[in-house]
Amino acid sequence: MKIKHLLLASIILFSSLAYSQNKVNTADLDVYFQNALNDWDVPGMGIAIVTSDSVLFAKGYGVKDINTQLPVDANTLFAVASNTKSFTASGLAILADQGKLTWDDKVVDHLPWFKLYDPYVTANMTIRDLLSHRSGLVTFSGDLVWYGTSHSAEEVVRRARYLKPAYGFRTNFGYSNIMYLAAGLIIEKVSGQSWSDFIKAQFLAPLGMNSTVTSITELNRKGGNVAEPHTSYQYKNIRIDYLNWDNIAPAGALLSSANDMAKWIQLQLNNGKLGDEQIITEKALNEMWYPQILNNVSKFSKELWPTTHFKGYGLGWSIMDYYGKKVISHSGGYDGMISYTAFVPEANIGLVVLTNKNSSLYLPMMYKILDSYIGDSSRDWSAFFLEREAKGKEYQDKLKKEKEEKRILGTRPSADLSKYTGTYKSELYGDATIELKNGILVLQFVPTPLFHSKLTHWQYDTFTIQFPDVPSLPEGTVNFVLNADGEVEQMRVDVPNPDFDFTELEFRK
Repeated sequence: MKIKHLLLASIILFSSLAYSQNKVNTADLDVYFQNALNDWDVPGMGIAIVTSDSVLFAKGYGVKDINTQLPVDANTLFAVASNTKSFTASGLAILADQGKLTWDDKVVDHLPWFKLYDPYVTANMTIRDLLSHRSGLVTFSGDLVWYGTSHSAEEVVRRARYLKPAYGFRTNFGYSNIMYLAAGLIIEKVSGQSWSDFIKAQFLAPLGMNSTVTSITELNRKGGNVAEPHTSYQYKNIRIDYLNWDNIAPAGALLSSANDMAKWIQLQLNNGKLGDEQIITEKALNEMWYPQILNNVSKFSKELWPTTHFKGYGLGWSIMDYYGKKVISHSGGYDGMISYTAFVPEANIGLVVLTNKNSSLYLPMMYKILDSYIGDSSRDWSAFFLEREAKGKEYQDKLKKEKEEKRILGTRPSADLSKYTGTYKSELYGDATIELKNGILVLQFVPTPLFHSKLTHWQYDTFTIQFPDVPSLPEGTVNFVLNADGEVEQMRVDVPNPDFDFTELEFRK
């Protein structure tokens, strides 16, 4: 009798899932996606919606490049950035399945040179800690060490010893690209392959993700089906250059398409199976899919999404509940490209959103799709987030105006401009130089050729900077600290933005 009841329940569940998938009008979604792309002024986008055995929807929108106007399709490559992390975590899962390591292996057992801010943390940091962002570091700490720099992958991780913690070890979530880089180096040490070769052999080749590459050096930019990155600059879209992320590859170097990423999501929905082959064991996936550390659900989130009661991070995946179902997801942010992947095992539904502009368009697209299949599809998330975006811009304009109003006019630097020149050293990052060229101070971050700027006097010993090669970054400031003898001792750089903390570099002359 119990077997009959279980069988009946399975049939009812399958039927309800099939019904929920069939009742969604993808033609309506298609129109919604196109309108949203136009409203958000994003050049191009790729979207896929899948079940474990079917692609329900896959399409490209807009253009790959505002200059060429070539159209995006479902096979167009985009940088998927931090969606790479689920591949790295899954690679470690395979090595764990093979008995070559465990999630709770100490990092120093595989990378003896690994060192962080505290001897205890160094000795006890595990692979699980690396993958769940609970090192004690604040989100994005140290990202300037790798972004556009000449530092090798190992050198980036070695410099992490100078990062200062924001929390106690394993007490708070702090998103760390550098810890994922360390995880990738463990894959290399244990497997004897490069991270790139390992990911290709274990996932890309078996899944038939034939267009996906692990480095921009593999892109066919001239004749290939490749989207270009864009950002908004002076109120219009501009195309920006790709930046090589090889020195942080395990945390974010993959470039893929809607169709290829759909195969990755289908592997998850099939509990790690590809046909008759178990690529990743269900035991390993279970470890990856439950929260290893919890995140706060803000008052705003509670009001906007009342069916979400918890948020957390597992191993390579973010986890939350939505309309009573577990949603497993990840976002990816590359300069000029933002992406999102998600799947709901209980509803047998998954999605991929890829865009080629610095924009939050992925967020309403994600919620529109989820609501269509498991929630209330009546809400216009695109309009809602556009309104919030406009208010955010108004707030930023207000801050800029207040800064101008507080500026003290008529001041001069405390010393002759030549006193500010020289080499400024940061243990964490490396050197920066200040030179005097034609009566103008010029800043250059030595490991990062992209970071150069003239210094424009603001007030007293504070100057403004703007990196012309990185138009997505706003104007910043450089404040020089002089000692009692009038000698410059320190340079404090601040470029307010959500991705990079310039203040942690601590340049001293």
